[in-house]
Amino acid sequence: MVLALFGFLNMSLADVLDIILVALLIYQVFKWIRGSSAMSIFVAIISLYVIRTVVNALDMRLMSSILGTVLDVGVIALIIIFQPEIRRFLITFGNRYRIATNGKGFLNKLFGQGEIKMGSTAVNEITEACRSMSETKTGALIVIPHSNNIDDIINTGDKIDADISRRLIMNLFFKNSPLHDGAVIINRDRIVAARCTLPITERVNIPPSFGMRHKAAIGISEETDVDVIVVSEETGRISFVKGGNVTPIKNINELKLLLGSSLSDQQQTTAG
Repeated sequence: MVLALFGFLNMSLADVLDIILVALLIYQVFKWIRGSSAMSIFVAIISLYVIRTVVNALDMRLMSSILGTVLDVGVIALIIIFQPEIRRFLITFGNRYRIATNGKGFLNKLFGQGEIKMGSTAVNEITEACRSMSETKTGALIVIPHSNNIDDIINTGDKIDADISRRLIMNLFFKNSPLHDGAVIINRDRIVAARCTLPITERVNIPPSFGMRHKAAIGISEETDVDVIVVSEETGRISFVKGGNVTPIKNINELKLLLGSSLSDQQQTTAG
């Protein structure tokens, strides 16, 4: 009787597929917002939807109407509340299906994308600068974009457009420099900008040892496909951040390997 009440007796293949797809959707949404402040809101929405389903099955028309109105009107509010999560998901989804492995996908060819590798000299200059800043406990935040356009981030700072040089990088982050507060953007073998402002992650499960530089690095790497190098001002430790994941660097050779491996897959959009 209970199964008949909820309409689960006569299940077709389409019904089974529908249930599986909904379950996968809920799981994917859970993965986006796990550890963020939106988690409690997501649980509340699922609870309201379950209650509405039960109320509809019991033919409680007034309660069903109220819950239906709340859920329908709340769609706009949810888009506003979940805007960072939705934006991050769309960027991740687009990156995954727009760019094939090694830049040889159909869409890459359609939009004129090709592979570009940062030279070993540039990688060496960046890592040696990080080594020196680590030894002197000079805080640093270096962002290296890949396919995503981060002009909105670049525009928050001061544009430089200079060759990559360890001395220049160290001078930019020198504590008495007017450009030391913020991130340095390095792209296409050039130092593009300094003193840039990055978005802070909304995750609440960040280790207490991570300061604002680490939170900013995690935030920008969650929203775009960038690599970020962080040098802690308190400890001098170096971290490599990619896709919201922080990798502590034990020695400078490890940083060179991570950076070189990541940048070997870097791609750009070419004209024409």
